[in-house]
Amino acid sequence: MALKKDMLAPDEQVVLHLRTHLKSLIGAILILFLASALLTISLVWLPEQVKPWGIWVLVIVFAAVIVWLVIKPWLLWLTSTYTVTNRRIITRKGILNKTGHDFPLRSINNVNTESSLLDRMFGCGTLILETAAEKPLTLSDVPNVEKVHVVIADLIFDGEPEVE
Repeated sequence: MALKKDMLAPDEQVVLHLRTHLKSLIGAILILFLASALLTISLVWLPEQVKPWGIWVLVIVFAAVIVWLVIKPWLLWLTSTYTVTNRRIITRKGILNKTGHDFPLRSINNVNTESSLLDRMFGCGTLILETAAEKPLTLSDVPNVEKVHVVIADLIFDGEPEVE
């Protein structure tokens, strides 16, 4: 979901609106497949004497695992965004309780990127924004982290982003 216009200053413009890379959901996807396979195997090998209530127990356990380990991470991914404007970097995350951070571009002294081998394979990375006063703002699993780095550096040092 894009940032609402009423959350921007009159002369502020959105330069980039991002969500973390889908790489952050790999664990949830693997758990979904593993839990589905385990449910299927358990239902096939379930003894006849426990069939009526045993099926319900297995399905309830499966549903609880899916909600906690698959749906919750997906909703967190869906509701977590990074927005870069010509004046600040805005982070928002949370399903029911929203948290956010507004980071003025003028306070940034240094912009770093980190990309592991897996990050480079997926085309993402970590963006680290440092100031003189605060602890660094770390944005994980940023898609096309190198391009985002260039855009933010251009905004900080030139005032105009170089968007393709």
